[in-house]
Amino acid sequence: MRSESSKGLAAGLLAYGTWGLFPLFFDALRPTGAWEILAHRIVWTLLLCLVVLLVMRDWRWVADLRGQWRLLAGVSIAAVLIAINWVVYVAAVTSGHTSDAALGYFLNPLVTVALGVIVLRERLRPLQWAAVGVGVVAGLYLSIAGGHFPATSLALAGSFALYGLAKKKVGAHLSALRGLTLETAILTPAAVVILGVVGMSGAGLDFGRHGPVHTALLCLAGVATAVPLLLFAAAARRIPLVTIGLIQFITPVIQLLCAVLVLGEHLPAHRWIGFGIVWAALILLSIDSVAALRTARTPQT
Repeated sequence: MRSESSKGLAAGLLAYGTWGLFPLFFDALRPTGAWEILAHRIVWTLLLCLVVLLVMRDWRWVADLRGQWRLLAGVSIAAVLIAINWVVYVAAVTSGHTSDAALGYFLNPLVTVALGVIVLRERLRPLQWAAVGVGVVAGLYLSIAGGHFPATSLALAGSFALYGLAKKKVGAHLSALRGLTLETAILTPAAVVILGVVGMSGAGLDFGRHGPVHTALLCLAGVATAVPLLLFAAAARRIPLVTIGLIQFITPVIQLLCAVLVLGEHLPAHRWIGFGIVWAALILLSIDSVAALRTARTPQT
């Protein structure tokens, strides 16, 4: 049991650590635009998933999808939401706003909790209410102090939280690999159209125009997408959800460090204060999660 937990923790740390380093990967894809990167990410991820399924000889589930319109609708919604998340994220990184992406993933747990109340009618504990309240204060402060609405951060947090909600509805029916295969298969026609539109535009496609390293990185977008998702799925099966919730903050921390220390982004004082307010909310949420886990483990008399 301990061995399984250790494997799960290692997989989770690798998954969130890999996502944290994504800014460096996508920054290396400049000057390719966000839409072309999105299309490559979809196509190469699908091809990788198909190869893995072929090696595993795991095809029977495809025939079982016939007539399951509610499942397919749910997966389609999830696919659109993750595509929105991907293109907004890549656009933020390639335009020099990685810190906005980091803030979005710091806000994601708070948005997820809020969705639980609004959509699932869940009841919040006092510390959860406090965390959401502090998160709202952070959003208002960043809007007022920065002079603009933090649209990128909220778009990332909202799209990923809604994606998680959609996956919660259909996740029991599909494994991580099958789900990713189906999602990218649904998105591939749109990806082909995007590549066609970009190719016919004035600038044309960047694929193959910036040397072999750049071309190879575009092809590796599939590996970069699939591997951390599969590692996350392996972690989720082996360690408690509370542990997942606590280690997920590794991703935005590494993203923020990449933005400031590697990519040279400058954060004004008000942004640091805004991050500080968000971190206070996340501390409250973490304390509540740990307390809830301890209460659940306490034997009832």
